[in-house]
Amino acid sequence: MFYVVTYDVATDTKEGQRRLRRVAQACEGYGQRVQKSVFECVLDQTRYVELVHRLGDVIRRDEDSVRIYRTQDFTRNSLVVLGKDLGLHLDSPWTV
Repeated sequence: MFYVVTYDVATDTKEGQRRLRRVAQACEGYGQRVQKSVFECVLDQTRYVELVHRLGDVIRRDEDSVRIYRTQDFTRNSLVVLGKDLGLHLDSPWTV
């Protein structure tokens, strides 16, 4: 299944800046960064659950926000990109 992960981490403290890095590192293990706080991921159910638990362990629920959107596909027919396209390229081989 295809997912878009977005996050907003409070970075007004050193601890918040550390959490921001940890959230990004967690997402890098599961997908491709397409904007500073947006990742596109292709995950099976097990990897999805792993990602959700990992992110839940990193964030502070009273200060931070993570949103995960499940999408039908990331085909060129369902995507409009304005500017530089950094998204998933499903026509080429993937390295995981």
